[in-house]
Amino acid sequence: MWNKFQTGAYSGVVAETISFAGEGGRQIPAYYARPLGITRYPGIVLIPHMPGWDEWHREISRRFAEHGYSVICPDIYRVFGTGTPEEMSQKARENGGCKDSDVMADAAASLAFLKAQPQSNGKVGVIGMCSGGRHAFMAGCIVPGFDAAVDCWGAGVLPKPEELTPERPVAAIDYTEQLSIPLLGIFGNDDRFPTPEEVDRLDERLTAAGKEHTFYRYDGAGHGFWYYHAPAYRQEQAMDSWEKVDEFFTKNLNKEN
Repeated sequence: MWNKFQTGAYSGVVAETISFAGEGGRQIPAYYARPLGITRYPGIVLIPHMPGWDEWHREISRRFAEHGYSVICPDIYRVFGTGTPEEMSQKARENGGCKDSDVMADAAASLAFLKAQPQSNGKVGVIGMCSGGRHAFMAGCIVPGFDAAVDCWGAGVLPKPEELTPERPVAAIDYTEQLSIPLLGIFGNDDRFPTPEEVDRLDERLTAAGKEHTFYRYDGAGHGFWYYHAPAYRQEQAMDSWEKVDEFFTKNLNKEN
């Protein structure tokens, strides 16, 4: 993925904020990045994490687009108003977080939007980090039409019963038996959310259910080790796992090499 391009080849990306119709006709603001110069390309729905619909996700959208994917990153926090990413994530925390049902509706609408584009090759994956990883796992289980899912250190997949809320009424792991697409998991062994033991339990549940999945687990890495703007960043582990994600999506979304 990294530095595999041909230096004489054309390269171009368009990235912008847009709005498109979601469930019931409600408008969904989103960041939309896609490559130029490629006839057909797969799509990715990038679900934001609790730090918000932030600059990091915009940069990651463009990075995926540079490597041949059309990316929609919906503003799942819009129900709380507008402001800086930090302000919106704080409002989300104060109100119990985004409703799972709303995020799944946004994921379904984003999927439909990407598949409707004339450049789509008909394949779409979903990925998220932290709370977005949990949502990506859920979307892979209960939103019809995705072709692959990536859970990056998804927190809260295995909550205790007392941790369930009106916004998150079902433990994500309880959707495991509904998973019908390949799943990739990226985890740090120093993480506390989820802990290595929780990753073990998820792995065991997926295996028992006969679900196609592959987990990569990195020593010396904790939560959010892709976040190159933060102390959590771990260069070696991040770059290796980026390659794993691209290999996974290339295989399952029929991306041109």
